[in-house]
Amino acid sequence: MILVTGATGNIGSALLKELQLVGAGPLRGLTRDTARAAFPVGVEAAEGDLAQTASLEPALQGVRSLFLLSRMGPDTEILDAARRAGVEHVVLASSITVQTHPHLGPAEENLTVEDLLKASGMAWTILRPTQFASNALWWADAIRAHETVRVPYADVGLPTIHPADIASVARLALTESGRRERTYALTGPERITPRQQAGAIAAALGREVPFAEIGREEALGQMAAFLGYEAADAVLDVTGGDVNDELLTVRDTVSRITGTPARTFRQWAAENADAFR
Repeated sequence: MILVTGATGNIGSALLKELQLVGAGPLRGLTRDTARAAFPVGVEAAEGDLAQTASLEPALQGVRSLFLLSRMGPDTEILDAARRAGVEHVVLASSITVQTHPHLGPAEENLTVEDLLKASGMAWTILRPTQFASNALWWADAIRAHETVRVPYADVGLPTIHPADIASVARLALTESGRRERTYALTGPERITPRQQAGAIAAALGREVPFAEIGREEALGQMAAFLGYEAADAVLDVTGGDVNDELLTVRDTVSRITGTPARTFRQWAAENADAFR
């Protein structure tokens, strides 16, 4: 049995579809609300919340492989519960900032979770993706209202990754034993700036998307309201305020592992255009 956490999210939903298509065996998706979950046929829906470790015990029964999102709950307790349930292998979605910005608080927390997993006695695979293409959904309300998208560091390009590519690598990690005890840094196939992202969304919609660059302080005030100050400050560093060559590097990990080219942001925008209409 494979359990996918975050099963209705950008990575988890794509991962369940891939696992189901390749006949990966019994599959279970963790969700806080099974009544609203729409999983592929044959996928068992398990109700639970990573923030409430006790709720995970039924979902972990019979599970041998686990896809886990880092820092979504008390990770020490989650990993302990997985080990007690007999989980043999955990594929952890961490962050590339562990290696690009190890001094930042969120990166330090991700590294702590990685180390906890390595010390757990369970087999492990660690994925370190860069910025998600789906982060552009933060702009969806403004775009739907035909308002201006206001973004800092408008012309700093990062190798943004399509969440489905993270899912593709996770699927192989979960189903191929040769992927264990490996750490994979994952990026998209090219750098793309926020201005170019807005242009790609405009092309997908067939209309103009008004766009303007704002300063860091204004952006920090807006983002801190829903991310918290420390997380918002860290996001601003890694999206333009403190970039470095390690963060900007375009890697071939996705294509090398999956055998298919990494998806572009433009493809993500075309697939998700309805979210901006």
